[in-house]
Amino acid sequence: MTSVQIRTALTLFEQQAEQHFLKGNYSQATSCYEQAIEAEPEVKSHYWNLGLILLLQGQEAEAQMSWMLGMTEGTAQQVEQWTVELIEVLQREATRRERLVDYTVAWAIRQHMREITPTEVNNLLHLIELSIKLETFTGEELTNFGIIELIQSEKIVDIQLLLQVLESILTYAPLHPSALEYVEASLAYIRDSKSFINILIPATVKIAHSLRQPTIAARLLELGLRLEPNSQPILHHLAAFYLKFGNYSQGIETAKLCCSLSDTSLDEVFATHLLQRGLMDAPDYWQEACAILQQQESRLMSLIEEQATNIEPANVLRLFNSNYFAPYLRDDPQKNRQIQNQVAQLCQINVQEYASEKVQRYRQQALGGRTKLMKIGYLSHCFSNHSVGWLARWIFQHHDRDRFQIYAYFINYKQVFDPLQEWYVQNVTQAYKGGIYSEDIAEKIYQDEIDILIDLDSITLDVACEIMALKPAPVQVTWLGWDASGIPAVDYFIADPYVLPESADEYYKEKIWRLPQTYIAVDGFEVGVPTLRRDHLDIESDAVVYLSAQRGFKRHPDTARLQMKIIKEVPNSYFLIKGLGDAEAVQKFFIQLAEEEGVAGDRLRFVPLDQSEAIHRANLGIADVILDTYPYNGATTTLETLWMGVPLVTRVGQQFAARNSYTMMMNAGITEGIAWTDEEYVEWGVRLGKDKALRDKIACQLKASRQTAPLWNAKQFTREMEKAYEQMWQRYIEGCS
Repeated sequence: MTSVQIRTALTLFEQQAEQHFLKGNYSQATSCYEQAIEAEPEVKSHYWNLGLILLLQGQEAEAQMSWMLGMTEGTAQQVEQWTVELIEVLQREATRRERLVDYTVAWAIRQHMREITPTEVNNLLHLIELSIKLETFTGEELTNFGIIELIQSEKIVDIQLLLQVLESILTYAPLHPSALEYVEASLAYIRDSKSFINILIPATVKIAHSLRQPTIAARLLELGLRLEPNSQPILHHLAAFYLKFGNYSQGIETAKLCCSLSDTSLDEVFATHLLQRGLMDAPDYWQEACAILQQQESRLMSLIEEQATNIEPANVLRLFNSNYFAPYLRDDPQKNRQIQNQVAQLCQINVQEYASEKVQRYRQQALGGRTKLMKIGYLSHCFSNHSVGWLARWIFQHHDRDRFQIYAYFINYKQVFDPLQEWYVQNVTQAYKGGIYSEDIAEKIYQDEIDILIDLDSITLDVACEIMALKPAPVQVTWLGWDASGIPAVDYFIADPYVLPESADEYYKEKIWRLPQTYIAVDGFEVGVPTLRRDHLDIESDAVVYLSAQRGFKRHPDTARLQMKIIKEVPNSYFLIKGLGDAEAVQKFFIQLAEEEGVAGDRLRFVPLDQSEAIHRANLGIADVILDTYPYNGATTTLETLWMGVPLVTRVGQQFAARNSYTMMMNAGITEGIAWTDEEYVEWGVRLGKDKALRDKIACQLKASRQTAPLWNAKQFTREMEKAYEQMWQRYIEGCS
């Protein structure tokens, strides 16, 4: 046989081997390559391919033997070249397997590549990516493989792969210490900072909120600032994370930097909202917060007058809650609602412009395919250990499942164990564990053919606002969280005879649906073992103890001054203060205020937050009187106070937020402590402090009310809500006919 004929035969062997290999006929392929080696032993590719096929059959020792045979009798330079060729063969097959989503085999091949060239960084990056896809990644691999050190010293790194792995790590194991090290090591290779930031920000939002680790999220964003020190998106989120984990001074400083760097009116609006958030958790800054509110409203009115369209979706999202703090600063519902309604309308115009195709599809929802049972969907990011989560659970418990199917749409589903979140998952017809993307959740609501969608978040969450503006359900309602959003796509706002005055119809965009008695009811609260004792706080047993347990947002200086006047007028009285906020600033504020009002500083006690809600409720028993906030009342705290039988003094206003405690007291059968003016607030505070018999009477009434009052009859309340839903649906049907 001539050399040409031999070469032709060998080519045929190779072609047959390739065909057998691709079909998975490994034994035939093995035979072909063995014949090729016998005929042409000097051709090294035969050894590499034979070893690969043996490896795929699980014959690892035989595979390695084949590769070693191919390397024999070569010089150092030849062995180096042959190793490169072998790696190319393995690399090609690993890549093919990855395209076929055969990750287990791809991982096995790359492990052998690692044994051959343990410091080839791109192969190691592929191994990390594969282990994440196989869900075997622990984070330790970054250390065990020496990847971080290699990245720091390696000059040839696949940048796209580096970013891909970075995104995967931040998605799969963001809390592992090595994740932060990996991000830091990657910075030197980043040429397109925008791509890096687009990976970093969504990941840190999830870390801060879903995983409840804002400190780690902030550290990651601080790394991002090394690339772009003046990046508005990074600084915006960074300020929010600082505030979330209580670093108020740095949060305020970062928010002010955002303001100084703003070069558009929209940027100024977003930065100002963030700055307000920081300032209002520290009472010393309230005057500045009030001044900023006026600036914010002026900017918003300019945007409204411009009727700005073509606003980027991310900016529209942030615009929804840009005037969130107005009701904390003043009780002027006509002005607050006018601005909020116009902002919400502007946002909806933009949403329905950039998502026009989706909005049009949602508008064409057909009634014919609807099931016999009405589908009620609840939308919230608070189906968890949150005030809204504790209150809303009762309607879920009492819903009539013979008449309604109940769906829960979780925004930013928490990736940590939360018993209340799991309770919600178990107590609905279907739970959708959504992320932070509005359109995904809206599409699911639409596909589920929800009849009535109930938003529990209002403008406390921008994602919820965008979902409601898309209008994925034919009837949409706001209930429980904050106030009405003003979004035109929302049809109704749930209220009752007390929480809104009759004049409210004039300035609400939504139709106010007043339930006959109360807009909220619970069957009670879990109560733990108290941890606060008077003797531990150096308070006499016969002293009168006042308590205010609210976050910094609600501590309006004018109301705090009224509280000091009460303490001054009641001998042997003490004031306990606790709640979220800048603890140091809150203490400084109240001590200075006490001095101005002639109250000794040793009559104030600043108590830490409790370990759980159940312990917090138990600790309310240390108080003789609870002093409510104004113009933004307590809500959950008021319900807890009344359940624990503690007298409450509240100042009633005109806006929803200033009438929460009023409606709850009325629905618990208590009028003592309801004040309509500042003077009455002080009078009730002093009277309840001095009159133990009156306090005892109220405590007895509250205890008895547990058996009779609408506030504590969640089952009856649920029936009233269900009746409202049926009437809303009937109106919708009639409007379609």
